[in-house]
Amino acid sequence: MALLTISLTGQARARSEYGQRFEEEIALLFDAWRTGLLRYLLSSGLSIEDGEEVVQEVFLALFQHFVGDKPRGNLRGWAFRVAHNLGLKRRLAMSRRMEVSIHPDIETHIDSALNPEEQAAAAQRQTHLASLGRALPEQDRCCLALRAEGLRYREIAEVLGMSLGSVSASLARSLRRLARGEKG
Repeated sequence: MALLTISLTGQARARSEYGQRFEEEIALLFDAWRTGLLRYLLSSGLSIEDGEEVVQEVFLALFQHFVGDKPRGNLRGWAFRVAHNLGLKRRLAMSRRMEVSIHPDIETHIDSALNPEEQAAAAQRQTHLASLGRALPEQDRCCLALRAEGLRYREIAEVLGMSLGSVSASLARSLRRLARGEKG
C-alpha cells in the first residue's frame, strides 16, 4: 500500500507541474492571441461581452487540449476554429441577427501624427470601409477578418470548413468589392 501511495503522490505532483507549465504557456498564448480572437468574434457580430466570454472559453478549451495531450500542430488555427464554432453557438443561442459593429476599445484608432484634416479624412475612410464590410456576405466577412488576423488561406479553410479554392475566391471577391467601393 505504501508503494501505491508514493506512486499516486508522484503522479499528482507530475500532473501539478504539467498543469503549472500549461498555465504559463496558455498565459503567453492568451497575451499573444486575445486581441485577434476578440476582433474576429466582434467582426462576426458578437457583442464585446459575449466575445470576451467566448475568448475565455477558447483558452479553457486550450488548457483541456493540453491536459488531454492532444496534437499541438497549428494551435493558432485551432484556437480560431474553436472561437468560430463557439461564436456561432453563442449567436444562435442569443438568436441575434448578424451585424458587424466597430468597437472603439479594439485597436481602431487614427494616427495622431496626422493633421486634423487628415485625421477627419482617415476617420471618414474607416467608416466607409466598415459600411462596405457590413455589406459583404457573412462567409466573405469571416474570410476577410481571419485573413486580416494573419491566418493563411489553408488555416482559414480549416477554421471555416471551406475548400482552399473557396477561400481564395471569397477573398478575391471581397477585395474587389472593397476596392470598387473605395473608388466610388
